[in-house]
Amino acid sequence: MSLISDLISKQVNSLSGGIEIPANIKNQVLGGLGESILGSLTQTAAKQGGTDMISDLLTGKTSAANSPITALAGNLFSNNVLKNLNLGSGLVKSLTGLIPSVLGSLKGFIKDQDGDGDIDLKDIMLSITGGGNGGGLGSILGAAKGILGGILGGNKN
Repeated sequence: MSLISDLISKQVNSLSGGIEIPANIKNQVLGGLGESILGSLTQTAAKQGGTDMISDLLTGKTSAANSPITALAGNLFSNNVLKNLNLGSGLVKSLTGLIPSVLGSLKGFIKDQDGDGDIDLKDIMLSITGGGNGGGLGSILGAAKGILGGILGGNKN
């Protein structure tokens, strides 16, 4: 499990403490919430301009409440998890309300890792994978880098 998914999971569990989630679906809900947030980050990374959006979110240039990444995470969570559970509207609202809080708590997570004075795709990848020692998301972002390179006329391997 990659470093950022551990951080997301920790934040989801921490921030959901005040919400009464039925015990028989708690793991499904919290796991789905974390997967939706991670999914929104990975889908955004694969889009043109996506790494800038991630960088802006994780460095605080864009608030989590106003980020398209947050909106995407909410859509993924609603469509992939909540629609199958028939939860009351109050609980659904409380659960989806966690998304901006979780993403906002990641602010400052991305730092200038390579010492070049800016935050770019390489820094995002190094931060997310714990300096290249992480797993899944690093390879997803590596693929996204290749896709972006192809779109922007760079490396087309």
